[in-house]
Amino acid sequence: MLQNRVDPFGQIIKTPERGKWLGNRGVIHNGDKEIVRPYKVKAWISCVLEFRGRHREVMMPNRWTELFFFDEATAFSAGHRPCFQCRYKAHIHFKETWLKGNPQFGFTMKTPVADIDAIIHRERMAADKSKHTYEANLRDLPDGVFVIFNNAPHLVNAGKLYRWSPAGYAQPGDFPETEKITVLTPQSIVNAFSAGYIPQMG
Repeated sequence: MLQNRVDPFGQIIKTPERGKWLGNRGVIHNGDKEIVRPYKVKAWISCVLEFRGRHREVMMPNRWTELFFFDEATAFSAGHRPCFQCRYKAHIHFKETWLKGNPQFGFTMKTPVADIDAIIHRERMAADKSKHTYEANLRDLPDGVFVIFNNAPHLVNAGKLYRWSPAGYAQPGDFPETEKITVLTPQSIVNAFSAGYIPQMG
């Protein structure tokens, strides 16, 4: 069993469960197909599993490391955004909503996506390479965002919280009474969701 599934914290885990989306952080494995670093590049992307009939053997030497996500919301929580090549329409839609949700940066559609990647990188990972989080009012968060509740990752969707596992989500629970909650999904991505990007969930 390879260590190639990603959880909402952005951690790369071992699990027999298969993923619905593919991810890329550059070459982060060694010749024994072991993960040796959390990332190689700041452009963390999410891809479709099949594209133009291409076939890849997982974790080939000196090829980018194939990572997998349960759903797109999980990929976003980890800090991945849609690939320009295999997910062009989603990439453009994400960029449009990211710009709309984050006007403080003064970016336009002509701004290189690398500039957005640099901001997302600061938002997803702390200096010690742990998951960067922030506090927000739970009831202000859009659907598709991940939060920490009872020390576990939960998806916000339609006024409910869904506890995440590698195999999927548990039965939903009501929002707790608390207002402030710890958010896992990078803040500028949350803003993109508020501006109209709806991630695939479940």
